[in-house]
Amino acid sequence: MARVLGQNPASAPGWLWLGVPGATPPDSERRRGLLLRRDEGGYAGDVRCALPLPIASESLGVVLVQHVLDDALPGDALLDECARVLDPSGVLWLAVLNPWSPYRARWLRSGLRAHDPGRWQRRLQRAGFAIDSLSLQWLGPRWRSAHGDVGVGAVDRLRAGVALTVSKRTLAAIPPAPLRGLRLQIGSTMSRGR
Repeated sequence: MARVLGQNPASAPGWLWLGVPGATPPDSERRRGLLLRRDEGGYAGDVRCALPLPIASESLGVVLVQHVLDDALPGDALLDECARVLDPSGVLWLAVLNPWSPYRARWLRSGLRAHDPGRWQRRLQRAGFAIDSLSLQWLGPRWRSAHGDVGVGAVDRLRAGVALTVSKRTLAAIPPAPLRGLRLQIGSTMSRGR
């Protein structure tokens, strides 16, 4: 979270953190952020609210969602809200459970659900995020420490969580020029060769 917030310049719009009870919010000296924890019927923290969020459209530079979508509750409305409140160059950081982790035994029968990154990519694309900008990072305790803290190696795929970082999709200011009609000229080339 600190890395994503660090990429948001001081002149950029504020940020939003959405977490579950027990999750640790980001430490940030810049207090231009809004901290909300999921609560019964909505969110509580700096403000008490439900969806839709009481935040102006395209007013935030970063939205951090920490395990809010790991239970059986439908999350498409929340992803749509994240896309709405992010400015055109905004970034969404989404932390979710890893379905391939041995840690899944800890949340088995707790109501939590882990989905593979491909499913998250499809959901993010439906919400309007630029999937070509998506990056994955595996989070949580390592099984072997020889690989360091990068969280992108083969052994890291057994970590407890996955962080997906994606940019908001924006429309080009200048539409691409249409291609001129191309003609296939196979017939004339073949007749000359004989």
